[in-house]
Amino acid sequence: MSLTSPVFVTPIINKLCCLLALFLVFSLAHAKEQNFLVLNYHDIVSADGPFNSTDVSIVHFEEHLAWLKKQGYHLVSIQNVLDASAGKADLPDKAVVLTFDDGYLSFYTKVFPLLKKHHYPATLALVGAWMEGDPSSYDAGKELVNWDQIRDMVKSGLVDIASHSYDLHKGVLANPQGNTQAAAVTRIYDDPMLVYETDEDYQNRIRKALLKSSDFILQHAGIRPKAMVWPYGEYNQIAVQAAREAGMPVTMGLVDGINSFADISALKRLIIAQDPDVNEFALIVSKMRAQRPLRVAHLDMDFLYDKDPEQTEQTERNLDLIIQRIKDMRINTVYLQAYSDPDGDGNADALYFPNRHLPVKQDLFNRVAWQLKNVARVKVYAWLPIMAYQGDIPEDWYVQEWRDGKAQASSHIYKRLSPFNPEARQFVADIYEDLAKHCNFDGILFHDDGILSDFEDVSPLALTYTKEVGGLPVEFDQLHATSSMRMAWAQEKTELINQFTDQLADRVRIYRPGIKTARNMYALPLLKPYSEEWYAQSFKSFLAHYDYVAIEAMPFMEEAKNPTQWLTQLVKTVAQQPEGLKKTVFELQAMNWKTQQKIPMPVFITQLELLKKLNVQHIGYYPDNVFTDQPRLSDLQKHFALPFMP
Repeated sequence: MSLTSPVFVTPIINKLCCLLALFLVFSLAHAKEQNFLVLNYHDIVSADGPFNSTDVSIVHFEEHLAWLKKQGYHLVSIQNVLDASAGKADLPDKAVVLTFDDGYLSFYTKVFPLLKKHHYPATLALVGAWMEGDPSSYDAGKELVNWDQIRDMVKSGLVDIASHSYDLHKGVLANPQGNTQAAAVTRIYDDPMLVYETDEDYQNRIRKALLKSSDFILQHAGIRPKAMVWPYGEYNQIAVQAAREAGMPVTMGLVDGINSFADISALKRLIIAQDPDVNEFALIVSKMRAQRPLRVAHLDMDFLYDKDPEQTEQTERNLDLIIQRIKDMRINTVYLQAYSDPDGDGNADALYFPNRHLPVKQDLFNRVAWQLKNVARVKVYAWLPIMAYQGDIPEDWYVQEWRDGKAQASSHIYKRLSPFNPEARQFVADIYEDLAKHCNFDGILFHDDGILSDFEDVSPLALTYTKEVGGLPVEFDQLHATSSMRMAWAQEKTELINQFTDQLADRVRIYRPGIKTARNMYALPLLKPYSEEWYAQSFKSFLAHYDYVAIEAMPFMEEAKNPTQWLTQLVKTVAQQPEGLKKTVFELQAMNWKTQQKIPMPVFITQLELLKKLNVQHIGYYPDNVFTDQPRLSDLQKHFALPFMP
């Protein structure tokens, strides 16, 4: 018998696999211990100010350092992180990297002496254009370090010099309305030509800018930076790759969180702003501003858009009204419609952003989202359909249902592209990618059109998938014969749609890597799980795929006989799932669409207070109507607003 016989080889392979598995388990367990925190400061100022929003007083900064030491944190350098990631050394427990953006003189006069006193490392990020005396994009009243001081700090071995770009720390024209947005991630709008920067031009601009920054620091400081610190914390995968090509394998954004070595290409950083005292600092570091409750207003762009394309001034007046209203609410999140649906059937007839497939109703989404983010100070989720798009699209791309003994076009109000059709999936993915290229936003809300009934989808591609992937029959009569078979079919469809939305989110994250995801869900599949057969929606599976599940907590839409009892049962059902309440947004209705009447404010407030009493964390409502003050702003300020949090 040969030594290569399966009788001999198989046991050896099994042993090797076991050893490899043990090694991987050990390695992963070891890697988990190598987590680290990155803190971000800007200017460290005298205790008596004056203060900008990102300034921290020297008194509080020293208290922060003392607190970190007392709590067992250990300050490490970027090089320490790189060495540990390469297996050359271990990071200490509770490792922290200190970073300082913009290159203010206070780093040399106030911070550097403390670094030398305690032998602490830190990273200083410089903007090339500023160092050459161009104050056009920073506070001219602030002084910067000079190159002699930089070389002195580099010589100490305590200070890493990072790039904060050469000339990307500025805004560039981002839309026809004149908003300027972060140069590193924005397609420049050419106003005279009425066109956006092409993919090729954008990529070339970013590559040249990052290489110039790296070369500039090498020329003046004698070292090439290892790290790129993104201006305003804005970056994308294209920019990260350009930084790597320019010799900067480490880049840093401004997202709260703990880092592992897997994050080195785009580290999370906790920005320390508003001059927090030591107690507020401790709260930021320990809680990382995570798990804060959401208060969500769900806005229809069609309400803001004026039907007369010449009346841009009226659209702007409408926008000013809603921005002020959202700001006055003191909430933190807006779900903003990115598609046009004037007839209210839930299908996208056109879009509010440039794209390659559907008509552009008006290039407006980026403008509205930006104003909401920067004036009302809220996070904006782009609300888009998953499958419900209409246009010059082949009919065989759409969902088919079994009706009258044969497969034919679905009769559902949502005219949905089939998620089983690769060309249809690519069509939708292109739309999501175009949104991400041209607009600045914080998340995606997947519309409630992501459903398939127990008679859908029976298109040829869908049935082939059902057989080849799910091992189910292709004949409708067999698929529909028993409850267990219908459920097995539904679960295949549920998971397919979930995977499709994951892929859509991945396309968005190429350009907007920090986005969160939320998925609209009907209440019935949650209250009656067997109804997954009719919807292809599962609360448990949604929790596994999305950051948030936005439940339509709308008892009048569901014609509940006892709305209070109905809502209570809905909350209790959500709470039964691990992280159910933590990841669910309960969306109340502000309009009764069956009667076309407003929900009376006493009823709305009663439902809102009931949710809070039942320990619901995240609450929203739909729709908001600025023109009729529905829901009433004064009531929202009293019952819906969030308290200030550092």
